[in-house]
Amino acid sequence: MDVLGFVEDVTSEGLIIVRSDVAPDNGNPVYDAKQKKIGTVRRVFGPVNRPYVTVTPVERSVLTNISGKKVYFEKVTQYGKNKRRN
Repeated sequence: MDVLGFVEDVTSEGLIIVRSDVAPDNGNPVYDAKQKKIGTVRRVFGPVNRPYVTVTPVERSVLTNISGKKVYFEKVTQYGKNKRRN
């Protein structure tokens, strides 16, 4: 697993905003420090050198006390037909 970054904020819609040093692919799973899955990468936006990443949480209980925590992601290779276009 690679470090995704630190959680900046939680939106009113229930999405997690992470400030990252890398740009992961959409659909990659995101984990906390205890290797518990907290969600998936939904969107990458912002500047190229330090993008923001939007994470869709698995459940709403994950949103409590997550601000400022370090999160990790796992690279998943997507091949041909299974790759979704955005």
